[in-house]
Amino acid sequence: MLKKLLFDKESRDEMRKKIPVSYAIVGMYVDELCGYWIDTPFWRSSFKIVSTEDLKTLQSCGIKEIWIDTQKGKNTEESIIVTSGPSSQDIEATLAKINESKSSAEQQVSCEKELDAARKIQIKAVLEVTSMLNNVRMGKTLHIGKAIPIVEEIYLSVARNSSALIGLTRLKNKDNYTYMHSVAVCALMIALGRKMGIGEDTVKSLGMAGLLHDVGKMAIPNLILDKPGKLTDEEFSIVKSHPERGWNMLKVSEDVDDIARDVCLHHHERVDGMGYPEKLSMDNLSLFAKMGAVCDVYDAITSNRSYKDGWDPAMSIRRMASWKDGHFDNRVFDTFVSAIGIYPVGTLVKLSSGRLGVVTDQTPQNLLNPQVKVFYSTSIKTYLSPKMLDLTKSNETINSIEDPAFWNIDLKRVTPI
Repeated sequence: MLKKLLFDKESRDEMRKKIPVSYAIVGMYVDELCGYWIDTPFWRSSFKIVSTEDLKTLQSCGIKEIWIDTQKGKNTEESIIVTSGPSSQDIEATLAKINESKSSAEQQVSCEKELDAARKIQIKAVLEVTSMLNNVRMGKTLHIGKAIPIVEEIYLSVARNSSALIGLTRLKNKDNYTYMHSVAVCALMIALGRKMGIGEDTVKSLGMAGLLHDVGKMAIPNLILDKPGKLTDEEFSIVKSHPERGWNMLKVSEDVDDIARDVCLHHHERVDGMGYPEKLSMDNLSLFAKMGAVCDVYDAITSNRSYKDGWDPAMSIRRMASWKDGHFDNRVFDTFVSAIGIYPVGTLVKLSSGRLGVVTDQTPQNLLNPQVKVFYSTSIKTYLSPKMLDLTKSNETINSIEDPAFWNIDLKRVTPI
């Protein structure tokens, strides 16, 4: 059944090939980077190689393999197609490990009921984080006193229903990205910590760590952070310095604990030792740093940025599942998926009836059967009167994840967030 999580790729496979990056040539169209593209100097995950400079940058950025689209760019020989790497079956097996037996007591109210409170908390949190981080940008000492009650409110909102606030924080723009990202990672760290059974006080420390993890970006010029095009090697090196810059800021702040300092310094590390700034591998990374890495990546790839549109939440989970061997701790990643759902709130899905619906809430004890608002018929291509559907009590099942752009659908018309 978990196959329903994956896009039906057969129709695209004829034009897509996976090749070693060393076989790339000018004129190829890179459809997908097989790795952690957000830590490369490329401002998109898909692009055409138009110059030898692009090719050199691609082959030296740490990515080992790429998917190319032969309809949009040059082809290569069939004999060098790569067959290694995570398959759909691998991803399916990974997701099958997710623990679906957690008590529903963790989710006390519906997402819809929590939204009003979550919106107020989000506004308050973003204002406080903006003020706090802007003070840091102006060279003032970091003080987190006013942020402590904000973390407490975020904790309580996540405890009532994690989907509401986490869903809201995905709605960012280039002007507020850094501040909203901090609030989002705070909420995600709290949701993940609770799901892992970590004690309340430590979970709140994890929330503060999420709030502060990118404080080092306050030392990076906005012209680089908000650049709408590809970063130069020098600019990328400057951006990659933000964990160490942040750690230096936090180490002189007496009211910041070691968890926040650890997550700030190590949230871009990878379990295969290919991250930065210290290239630490699995056994040398704390549990908290591994949690920070997963939460940071998920929010980054689901958010609209100045240089790219965010991916659909469910597609992001699928992509992260294909990266996780090498990037993430398996146990942490699987628990993260359990915390936010295989089909996170806001995911557009096609049901077995052919109708489209948007996921509006989770069923914690049955992640494959969330609650869905059905609103569109694919057979007659028209909107229907919206109807709420609890898939745990329905004969319908999810057939696939859908792209709203393909159906020319504005999810803002139907999604609760």
